Amino acid sequence: MRKRIKAVAVCVGIALTAPASAQEELNFDAYREMLADGNPAELYEMEGEELWRTARGPNNATLEQCDLGLGAGVVAGAAAQLPRYFEDAGRVQDLETRLMYCMDTLQGIPSKEIIDGKFLQGERAKLAALVAYVVTHSKGEKIAVDLSHPKVKEMYELGERTFYYRLGVMDFSCASCHSQDGKRIRATQLPNITTREGAAEGWGSWPAYRVSSSQFWTMQHRLWDCFRQQRAAEPIFGSDVIIALSTFMAGKGNGIEAKWPGVKR
Repeated sequence: MRKRIKAVAVCVGIALTAPASAQEELNFDAYREMLADGNPAELYEMEGEELWRTARGPNNATLEQCDLGLGAGVVAGAAAQLPRYFEDAGRVQDLETRLMYCMDTLQGIPSKEIIDGKFLQGERAKLAALVAYVVTHSKGEKIAVDLSHPKVKEMYELGERTFYYRLGVMDFSCASCHSQDGKRIRATQLPNITTREGAAEGWGSWPAYRVSSSQFWTMQHRLWDCFRQQRAAEPIFGSDVIIALSTFMAGKGNGIEAKWPGVKR
């Protein structure tokens, strides 16, 4: 593991110290392939597994009875079928909001602590590690979101409308960057979410380890940052607008293999 982390550090150093013009020419697809075998997200996965099995919170309970949709404690394949409607919560939930629900109901850790918190800090950082643990058990699985449920279908349609909705001082929408083939920002290739393959690429490669910042980002974090870059109002953690966009991408990418967790520049 130390050798892998050292290799990642060297790669990051090369990428960050290269002149801007040189960075534009780097082959980041090959770069990510090189890192994939020693994805630093493995560290977060191990932390997440420990958190899953450790009794915490006011209730001094583990998350081993958390139902992610396939039965209490079942993680294998669960992420590939999320978001989904949960009767006990009375709403459509993605992986993060479902884990947050379990932390609240099983362990007594208030959802408000996570919602009002900050990315990469406190309980929200622990939630991200749990995400890493769960998605790893769906790596290679085909995305299989059930769009037949009326509530999920409703959320999918809301996500599609949100994808094309322009907002913020720059009058941008998600589609401004993600509705054409071959678009990129600097050296980052942007998936065309309007296609099945592009939606699966966008959905099925997050959460991901970002080597440029040495951080692990969940999908909620990624979508929140998209709103920030649009200079729009930043969505509340776990809000329906994020779940709707996630449902839209996941549903559109149904049937294509997920590659969780990803490695990003």
